[in-house]
Amino acid sequence: MKTLIDKTSDKLVKAFLTNKIIAPIPSKFTKKLKEAQKLRKACESKIKLPIVGFKAAGTGIPLIKKFKEKEPFYASVYKRNFLKNGKSVKINKATLGIELEVCYKIKKSFFSLKGSITMKNISRYISHIAPCIEVVGYRQRKKGITSFGDLCSDFGANVKFLVGASKKYKRMNVSNLKTSISNKKINQTVNGNTNTVYINPLNSLRFVLNKVKKDKINLSKDFWVFTGSSVGVVPIKGKGLYTGKIDKLGSVKARIR
Repeated sequence: MKTLIDKTSDKLVKAFLTNKIIAPIPSKFTKKLKEAQKLRKACESKIKLPIVGFKAAGTGIPLIKKFKEKEPFYASVYKRNFLKNGKSVKINKATLGIELEVCYKIKKSFFSLKGSITMKNISRYISHIAPCIEVVGYRQRKKGITSFGDLCSDFGANVKFLVGASKKYKRMNVSNLKTSISNKKINQTVNGNTNTVYINPLNSLRFVLNKVKKDKINLSKDFWVFTGSSVGVVPIKGKGLYTGKIDKLGSVKARIR
């Protein structure tokens, strides 16, 4: 007999692979982050697709306090959800919104590190830095966010990632950079700042890398880490071209349809 976590993960994985929307999963897996993490890991263990990296989620300090959590969480990002800059993304009723992030490309030598990642040694493992748009949403017929478990249990609620032009990393200070995301067609603009991302994006990166190491994940090539939204989850109020801009980093685009 299959357990509830097996049955639930089977349904979520099928929805993920077929781009379908299913009924909401049992609240047992969404109320507490610990239970949501178990489900996420069960789902990811059943997907035999290439992983291109990992995303940090729940990185806003006010959000962490609101849901009475101690820290963010992370989830795997699959190659099938990794698109070139400017590509189109089809949304549905379960789409939560769009985010603008700083992302880093990490050298595979990271996996040979014996100790932990610190703010002193982290730079030696970063090869590139870039702006990124993430479209977030559920694989379930539900709206809104009531806990980190809602997001974590559903693959971190990641739908698609689009990365702008990358730059070679040269110890760039990414604290306190102004950011914005806009859709001129519908006159929608939201401004933000990189310092809203778990102190700053580099600290968020450190958090994710140490979690990956703790979970004994090992990839055979360089990979990306998406550090969390600098503008929050921005509602998609209309279709068309969304452009994200991060000072010193550049821009990234996504066409919503």
